[in-house]
Amino acid sequence: MFVPNGLARAAVRFKPAAFVGTFVALAMAAAIVSACGILLETGLRAFVPPQRYAHAPVVAAADQRAHWITGHGEDREDDSTPVPDTARLDDSLVAKAASVPGARTAVADVTFPIQLRKSALTAHGWGSTAFTGEQPTAGRAPRTGEVVLTEGAADVGDRIALTTADGPRDFRVSGITASAGRPPTAWFTDSEAVRLSGRPGRIDAIAVLPEQGVSAAELKSQVAHALGDRAQVYTGDDRGAAEDTSLAEAKELLVALGGSFGGVAAMVAVFTAAGTVALSVGQRAREFALLRAIGATPRQIRRTIATETLLVAPLAGALGCLPGIALARWWFGQLKDRGAVPQEVTLSVSGIPLLSAVGAVLLTALLAGYTAARRPARIKPGRALAEVSVERLRVGWIRTPLGIAATVGGFVCAGLATSLSGEDAANAALGIVFLFMLAVALLGPLVARACAALFGLPLRGAGAPASLAAANSRTNARRLASAITPIVLAMAFSCTLVFMHTSEERAIASQQQAGIVADHIVTSPAGLAPDAVDRAARTPGVIAAVGLLRTSVLVPASGSLESVSAQGVTGSPHALTRVQDLDVRTGAVSLQPGQVALDATLADTTHVRVGDRLSLRLPDGTEAEPTVVATYGRGLGLSQVTLSRSDLAAHVTSAFDTEVWTKGGTAEALTPLGTVLDAGDYTAARSLDRELNAWANTVMAAVLGGFAAVAAVNTLVMTVLDRRRELATLRLVGTTRRQTLRMIRWEALLVTLTGIGLGTAIALATLVPMMKGLTGEAPYIPPLLYASFAATILALGMTATALPARAALRTRRNAG
Repeated sequence: MFVPNGLARAAVRFKPAAFVGTFVALAMAAAIVSACGILLETGLRAFVPPQRYAHAPVVAAADQRAHWITGHGEDREDDSTPVPDTARLDDSLVAKAASVPGARTAVADVTFPIQLRKSALTAHGWGSTAFTGEQPTAGRAPRTGEVVLTEGAADVGDRIALTTADGPRDFRVSGITASAGRPPTAWFTDSEAVRLSGRPGRIDAIAVLPEQGVSAAELKSQVAHALGDRAQVYTGDDRGAAEDTSLAEAKELLVALGGSFGGVAAMVAVFTAAGTVALSVGQRAREFALLRAIGATPRQIRRTIATETLLVAPLAGALGCLPGIALARWWFGQLKDRGAVPQEVTLSVSGIPLLSAVGAVLLTALLAGYTAARRPARIKPGRALAEVSVERLRVGWIRTPLGIAATVGGFVCAGLATSLSGEDAANAALGIVFLFMLAVALLGPLVARACAALFGLPLRGAGAPASLAAANSRTNARRLASAITPIVLAMAFSCTLVFMHTSEERAIASQQQAGIVADHIVTSPAGLAPDAVDRAARTPGVIAAVGLLRTSVLVPASGSLESVSAQGVTGSPHALTRVQDLDVRTGAVSLQPGQVALDATLADTTHVRVGDRLSLRLPDGTEAEPTVVATYGRGLGLSQVTLSRSDLAAHVTSAFDTEVWTKGGTAEALTPLGTVLDAGDYTAARSLDRELNAWANTVMAAVLGGFAAVAAVNTLVMTVLDRRRELATLRLVGTTRRQTLRMIRWEALLVTLTGIGLGTAIALATLVPMMKGLTGEAPYIPPLLYASFAATILALGMTATALPARAALRTRRNAG
């Protein structure tokens, strides 16, 4: 059926201009789909080569994902989320692992930070040298009360004070090891390392070493059977996942970009490409009508369109994959530069996403071509030319009901999102933009005709060219709709993604400005000393001081676990109120163990009130159910969860306070504790931490909005070039070249303003309920930024119509 026939080959060969727009649209769609597919594949295959565990053939570690089980039986669902910190094992599993057949020994591995004269050191148990290979260059292995250090920190026999999160302790240096390019490191006895880590009875991993002749695969099977579901067992490159827990978050990010955003981007790309293909086929309706008039059968018409698609789409898809690979490489490199992906992870480029992209554009082109050619192929030969001479005014009995349903669904989602809060509102709001975009596409001719009638009223009094532009727009609504749709896409997605970030930033800045009442905030990259709060409180002029341990916890929201910011407080509730105005709504903040205060929006999302128990997961994934004692209104700018530091200290890698907030005192007096910031410097530093989200939103807006903008330009150029006959007729009846160009400019202005207006309305319908749910405030749209979006689209629209119109008029004049 799809063997190239002569008519299709001739059409592509002798009328290449008719297929250029289709080729560009399909190539761009392939680029977007392939880029997102490459990121998705990279996220699924990502691994970090083991370094610390390179000589440990088998490594057992805890599952680094927290699981939220819902339903029962066949309806049982397991939603998992990476833990914010590091999940750990019970040290009783070491003996089990060591006792399996084929195991020579099993070593408990722990890693934790300590401080030596305000410098950060990484600490381990000396037993780990069995697989890392360090040996003392001077002295001997440590005993209880002793430590081995890398060279340059101290000498053998020295007594030094090392500070853990629980306070300083004196140790005798029993040995020195070569630095070998490693960061400063300390080794204790295995039992002492577990105690000093602040996590009694918990270890990071178990390295299992085999007996002579036992393979890693065989030993892995034995260890996995012995430990059961209490640990995950790794060999080969998978050991890197046990060593670098940030890999789980990187995989989650890449899969989200390639899968979730990739799905949205692919839908937009395919949707836009399908519209371009349909426009191209529709512009050739006169040609197909002529074929029907001279006896061509419907099957021959469909076969011709399918053959043309097979001649254009595979080549467009293959060429589009090249910029898709380049886009994926750039995107992946930017993520690595920003620390979101470990440097050891490499980009995976295989034939799967590339073939999928080519197949997607081919299928899109075939379906769009068949749909657009359905009427030209089925029309009776005697009525063919008469039917295409004027545009049909009656509505489609399939598209119109579907479009009305999409419109109603959009309003229902908007109403639903308004009544929800938190992530529930955000999830509901995401459906708004898609439903309204679908409605614009399905009801395009009706929307275009209504907009032409509305905007055409003022055009009638603006002279003959403007009046003619209004009349053209009303009578060619389908052509107008094909030009409006990509402009709406560009405006809606760009505004939604960018202004979602500006709205969040404004809400955060507003809450921080009102909530930070501390005069000074002391920070340190290595963590603050355990007595920093007491020393700050004793500083002359300081009337209140509290320490904050910053981390994240997981709470159940919208049927899954959501990561939210948390602060563990060292100090009294009264002191906390002197440095933070949380805007308490209900209850009273208490810092007793087992109690928690929540942001009010988060409390609504998790459906808890004062007196209820909140089921949450601590940073290492440990389940806890503290009692809710208060809700407050400034969690987005300060912290969404507030509890006692003692509830968090044993569940984080570093239990050193990250900040000390003080009321009163001077910066000079507090400088010995760490870096002293005022409120303005602190909020500026915190905004840098959110830079990745801002950058990600901007890139997504650029990818989607840029693609839609280029598609809009492509569509407008195709539309104008297809009107050569119409423009020539206008010139023959006496219209001047200047009047014709003015008419084109008025039409372009109508198209772009309509697209900008509809895109803005869709973005607002999405942003208002989303921001009400997430921040409790209206969306913030910077006027200059919005004006730049609108001006860019307006300039593109005017240029994309003026240039081809000039070329068409010049061509007709030369031909004449």
